[in-house]
Amino acid sequence: MSILKIEDVAHVRFRAPDLGQMRAFLEDFGLTVVDQTETRLVGRGSGPAPIAHVTDLGEPGFVGVAFRAEGVQDLERLAAAEGVSVADSDLPGGGQVLTIQDPDGHRVDVVAGQAAAPLLPLAASAPWNRAEARERLRAAKRIAPGAANVVRLGHVVLNVSDFRASERWYKDRFGFITSDEIQVAPEIAIGAFLRCDRGDTPTDHHTLFLMQGPKGPGFNHAAYEVADLDDLMRGHQRLKDAGREAEWGVGRHLLGSQVFDYWRDPWGHTLEHWTDGDLFTAADGSSISNLQELLGVQWGPQMPATMA
Repeated sequence: MSILKIEDVAHVRFRAPDLGQMRAFLEDFGLTVVDQTETRLVGRGSGPAPIAHVTDLGEPGFVGVAFRAEGVQDLERLAAAEGVSVADSDLPGGGQVLTIQDPDGHRVDVVAGQAAAPLLPLAASAPWNRAEARERLRAAKRIAPGAANVVRLGHVVLNVSDFRASERWYKDRFGFITSDEIQVAPEIAIGAFLRCDRGDTPTDHHTLFLMQGPKGPGFNHAAYEVADLDDLMRGHQRLKDAGREAEWGVGRHLLGSQVFDYWRDPWGHTLEHWTDGDLFTAADGSSISNLQELLGVQWGPQMPATMA
């Protein structure tokens, strides 16, 4: 039995030496800046989450990941188990937060009681004319140029030094369920896609992916859901035109099924646009997959070495 069952990932946090450069990148990427001071930059998506990306002024690097709990009572229960305190959050949306560290020293914040942000408008998706269903009649399809419409942060991938130790730590505290365990040989696992336990409510194939790889512990990437495929491709063009650094895409994953497009921020941190991912309930269980399935795609370019 876990201490609590988180509802979702809340935000990721970085440091950067130039908040102006980071703001320009985030706006090209499709996030909306909602708070900027001399020392901090906060971006959000169009959904109800008040925060999706935080940058503190400083030497470039990954700071940590935050998860959202159902209520403040969950924070108090975890705080008692970890010997830490619950504090008021100073980020947009308010609420309360506690901070702990995972086995590799990654900062993990858990937040609750945030005020929902007002939804930002999304343009209606134009219907697709497929061979078996003509849904757009007597109308041309025109996709206006611009950044992608980032809706929400969907998942975070962390490289870890000991997969089993990290898996147990996250499951014991946050109630994650394995969607796909990655085995390189029978009973030898190097990672897993973990989803939230929301009971009968369908949830993303993974909210957290832990991977024991050759580079040692650290940040791998954070993935943001966009409106749809046209929106993802529009965002791809915006980032390309802006001279941003592309890493991998466009393609469709095998595990999780998402259409993906990966880019790097000015300091080399990888952020992903994705759409059309799988959703599962707690009853859907777990699967064993291999390294080829992890690295493989249904279509699109093969994974570059930089993603390992």
